[in-house]
Amino acid sequence: MTGAISLSGMAALRGGAGLVKLAVPLSSQEVVAGFEPSYMTIGLPCDDAGRIGLPAREGIAELAQKATALGCGPGLARSAELDELVAWMYTELTQPAVFDADALNALAAQPDLLGKPGGPRILTPHPGEFQRLIGATARLPRHELEQQAVALAARCGIVVLLKGHRTLIADGRQQAHNTSGNPGMATGGTGDVLTGLATAMLCQHLSPFDAARLAAHVHGLAGDLAAQELGQVSLIASDLVRWLPAAFRRLAG
Repeated sequence: MTGAISLSGMAALRGGAGLVKLAVPLSSQEVVAGFEPSYMTIGLPCDDAGRIGLPAREGIAELAQKATALGCGPGLARSAELDELVAWMYTELTQPAVFDADALNALAAQPDLLGKPGGPRILTPHPGEFQRLIGATARLPRHELEQQAVALAARCGIVVLLKGHRTLIADGRQQAHNTSGNPGMATGGTGDVLTGLATAMLCQHLSPFDAARLAAHVHGLAGDLAAQELGQVSLIASDLVRWLPAAFRRLAG
């Protein structure tokens, strides 16, 4: 899913990250690089199915040493080797990091690791991903999901950003609901944009809670501004990236 990581990279740039490097399977590096010339791409060793393989760990470790913040998950896919890589990144890398999409599914398969973060962590699940994280087998109502999200954040010492109407941001000590955004944003790729934005906020040395809260607000505001021009029905994820500058100008004003 090359579009997912590309949307994250473009959002990180529009969110104020000075240098963005996308570490992707070598098999898809050219495609990812073709979306946007302003970020850099690094090709990692991949398996026969074109997914990042376990031998990529050395390269990821080298890249992480030079990074202010990390984002993991958009477009990742699933495999046993990727589950192991995500577990290692979550528990061993000390840089602030955002985990989303298939990185969350990898963690859901290894729930004992959630309480062992190697550094500041923001998890950005939608309700389905969050239910997998907590091992819920039946669909839970929103209010119960939010209670569980607050509890998970407190228990594991992380920030949980539970996406949806009035997105919840919690770190176990404080919580906030985001009020920007609209139903037109319920379309593929918007979560990838949020991952890039949150990573960019971490790059600017905001606390994980503030980074998640500001990213959610700007993300929704960009969606609202785009919908005013395009309508909610036709809204797509790349529109959010295009309207991020207007959202930041609105905040500055």
